[in-house]
Amino acid sequence: MEPLGVRQTKPEAPETQPEAEAARAPGAPVWRRTPLDAGLHVVATPIGNLRDVSLRALDTLASAAVIACEDTRMTGRLLAAYGIRTTLTPYHDHNAAAARPKLLARLAAGEAVALVSDAGTPLVSDPGYKLVRAVLEAGHRVIPVPGASALLAGLVSAGLPTDRVTFAGFLPAKAGARERALRDLAGHQATLVFYESGPRLAASLAAMAGVLGDREAAVARELTKLHEEVRRGTLADLAAHYAEAGPPKGEIVVVVGPPGETEAPDAESLDARLAELVPNLGVKGAARQIAAETGMPMRDLYARALALPR
Repeated sequence: MEPLGVRQTKPEAPETQPEAEAARAPGAPVWRRTPLDAGLHVVATPIGNLRDVSLRALDTLASAAVIACEDTRMTGRLLAAYGIRTTLTPYHDHNAAAARPKLLARLAAGEAVALVSDAGTPLVSDPGYKLVRAVLEAGHRVIPVPGASALLAGLVSAGLPTDRVTFAGFLPAKAGARERALRDLAGHQATLVFYESGPRLAASLAAMAGVLGDREAAVARELTKLHEEVRRGTLADLAAHYAEAGPPKGEIVVVVGPPGETEAPDAESLDARLAELVPNLGVKGAARQIAAETGMPMRDLYARALALPR
């Protein structure tokens, strides 16, 4: 395993990019207005560095009838950098019920509506899911315009297996609910990816180490920004580091490696471990815990725990 360490890069900071250089080729915008098919265009935007926006995304944002966005100020800064003046309308958790019918009416009138989040790919831990469902149920098209994603950027920078991945989003804030969520994930034979906030990071890493075992992991933050950092180590090492260093700033992606391959315990040891855990965790919880520790199928362990003498 790679020793605990930090990789820092210094991509050009969005706030230091001259607007003319970021947005325009000599004498003309880099985007072009183009006829768009009617429907909801789900547009990925940069997670930090403004140069990560795609030319197709700029074309779509410049050509849409309206852009639905979480925060008009955030999206307005991106549009200003590229000289785009498309009308913005807010769409977020607090106004979604009232805003959805208005967007659906525009789609019914044959318009092209763009949907963006504050950063990255919409619908990944943001409120766009219900809108997309409503658009599809109304018989309109949903057109993806792919691009930047903190999930993928964190995954490919972690140095952990990528052949099988489970994205778990944000863990619950309360300790009990967080532990239950982690137990549900413990038996996944996959790399796990989470989003997390700075103030909760150390506690979440410690909970992961306790439930998942001390797996290899990486904490990626401020991806594509000036102070981009990827710190790698075991979950216990990372939890100890952030407990001592304090909450880091910025958006955070936590990537946790899959369970390691271990030799299956013999029947006597397995029964003893189940008997130890069942009183505190229950049959299902004990089966989950040992599945995480050994990689054995949870259904087999559950059946074995049920058969233990009471």
